[in-house]
Amino acid sequence: MTQAPRNPVVILPGVLFWDQLYTGMKKALSAYLPESMIEIVPITIVDWTGFPPSPERSTNRVMAALDRTLAVMQKRFPDEKITIVAHSGGGTVALVYLLEQEFQGDVYHRGSSVGRLVALGTPFETIEHFAKIKTDFINTHLTPGFFNRCSVVSIVSDKYTGALDKGIVERMCYMFYKNVSGRGNIAGDGIVPVKSCFLKGAENVTISGVEHLPTPHTRWYGTQEGIEQWIGWM
Repeated sequence: MTQAPRNPVVILPGVLFWDQLYTGMKKALSAYLPESMIEIVPITIVDWTGFPPSPERSTNRVMAALDRTLAVMQKRFPDEKITIVAHSGGGTVALVYLLEQEFQGDVYHRGSSVGRLVALGTPFETIEHFAKIKTDFINTHLTPGFFNRCSVVSIVSDKYTGALDKGIVERMCYMFYKNVSGRGNIAGDGIVPVKSCFLKGAENVTISGVEHLPTPHTRWYGTQEGIEQWIGWM
């Protein structure tokens, strides 16, 4: 077994996903550290969409939930640095939070409790409108000095290459990748292209055979098989 991580872990779901989808991930991670050291940020799909709809404010709502969860873990483990494991667009939400700069009226200052961000299939470069609100903010405020206080590992799978002249899976990947990056005939995890997950200053890691979506009967980042590929970067 890979050397067990020693730090408490907070799991942050991806955009349009909710906490219950990550209970299997928490259970799989508990093979490496006690369940009491793992918490999932409790969010619902309404946190992402808003009601009435206000997706442009989704980052603010999810940052508030992340802050509450970090406060719980900080109290439970006052002498430990916390690792945030963030999936998909949750990774950019986490980084916006950790930058400790005002974002649409909100700013948090609990970043000193976090020692590492592990982003799984997170597009740090994107042309998608609402995601770009976050990435533009990150590009403006992220400096090399940030990585001195918090390390970032960006992990992405290259399982599928998009193509319009192949099967339905490849054609769907093509459309997803094009929506994120403007190009479809590239490799990625089925939703996000590999190159979109590269972040300057981070440790960028490409793995294989893992899918993006946390759906039943798939080998995604949060399954035992997926975790085995990236647990070494915890």
